[in-house]
Amino acid sequence: MSRYFTEEHEWIDVEGDTATVGITDYAQEQLGDIVFVELPDVGTLVEQGGDAAVVESVKAASDVYAPISGEVTEANGALEDDPALVNTSPEEDGWFFKLTISDKSELEGLMDEKTYGVFVEGL
Repeated sequence: MSRYFTEEHEWIDVEGDTATVGITDYAQEQLGDIVFVELPDVGTLVEQGGDAAVVESVKAASDVYAPISGEVTEANGALEDDPALVNTSPEEDGWFFKLTISDKSELEGLMDEKTYGVFVEGL
């Protein structure tokens, strides 16, 4: 499995043609306590860089963008009951949705973990 990151602080785990998407630990720290997550419906087609989900915290509401294009195959229903999973386990149990990748070449524009770490340090 390979993990990639975006400049908007989403992470994406890729296994074959399936990708799991969430927000990074850095992103959840900036947002504060998460109180609500709006996830895409199964079957939704998302475009790279397009709105895919919404996360609301006590501070603000923020869009979550699709790191790559594809069709949503699963949404993390656990977040509806416990949106705080995004705070306690942002890069594991707090994932947002899974999708079938439509264009693997879009992965080339994303950062690996080391590059993302340097990017965050510069903020």
